[in-house]
Parts: sequence; structure tokens; C-alpha cells
Amino acid sequence: MYTTSDFKKGLKIEIDGTPYIIVDFLHVKPGKGGAFVRTKIKNLITGRVLEQNFRSGEKFARPDLQEKSMQYLYQEGDSYCLMDNETFEQLSLTAEQMGDSRNFLQDNINMQVLFYKGQPIGVELPTFVELAIAHTEPGVRGDTASGATKPATLETGAPIQVPLFIEEGDVVKIDTRTGGYIERVKQTS
Repeated sequence: MYTTSDFKKGLKIEIDGTPYIIVDFLHVKPGKGGAFVRTKIKNLITGRVLEQNFRSGEKFARPDLQEKSMQYLYQEGDSYCLMDNETFEQLSLTAEQMGDSRNFLQDNINMQVLFYKGQPIGVELPTFVELAIAHTEPGVRGDTASGATKPATLETGAPIQVPLFIEEGDVVKIDTRTGGYIERVKQTS
């Protein structure tokens, strides 16, 4: 059991039989009335973020969550096949369960799959992945305003904004949490 004094960012709690993760919290002690905790919590099944207040000292159950290290194998239609790294069992996830992670999938990439009561509810990719640029327009000569970007398409088909000097075939580092460009890793010759 957790209480509001245990709250920290990233703590997973269960409210009314649903798992949540604490995104943000603030202990509030008003001049009148009892202390409370103002929180932003994210539903781990639907992904919806809620703002909720809890009385100080309120108790919460620990959710039945497990994380397994799995490897992405292939996509078949609208399902994604993963393999457990320990037991070698295969598991199929839907596009909805994969979420935005499917934009950055590479063959054989390892990821963490979150299970709630034995059912997969989400995946977490490594923080950074390296992907090639499949298509982008050439940067306009003389258009060198600081921080200027242009649209590009990754080898996975995901759209992204990149600096003007990036060309087709360049390999770039992507932050999977935000989907943003970090740096160029390799340049085409």
C-alpha cells in the first residue's frame, strides 16, 4: 500500500481497479482545512491524463504490473509480433497497444512491455534510436536562419522535423519520448 506521502513522479498506483502513473504532484497545505495532494495522473491503459486531488494520508493499492524485456520481430497487417527474451514465447500486440512507439520500430529492437494482470497494456522503447532519413526536400541555399527546420520522413514512415543540412540517407538520432530530432549520426557519402 502507498500513501500520499510516498508520491513521486513515475510512481504507479491503482485507483478503483485501474493502474495509473503519477506525472506530477504538489503537496498543498491551505490555511483553512486539511492538507491535500494535487496530482496529474496518467491512466496506463487508455493513456488519458487526469488532474485529481487526494486528501493527505489517503491510501492506494500497488498495481499488479510486470515489465518484460521483449524483442520486436515483424509486423503482420495491423499487429506487431514480439518475442520474450527469456522464454522465447511470441506475443502479438495491436497498433493501439503499441501507441506512438510503432513510429520508431526497427527490426530486432529490444523494448520493455508493461503487463497489467497478465495482459499487455503498453511498450517502452529505448530512449534514443538511430534511423535513416527516407525522404526530405533539399535545404534552400541561403536559408540559414538559426534553428530552421524542414519536414522529413524516417525509414519507418514516421514524419519528423529536421535541420536544413540533413539529406536523404543520413542517419539521425531520435528521442522516442518526444519524437524529436537530437543529432545526425552518419552522413551519406
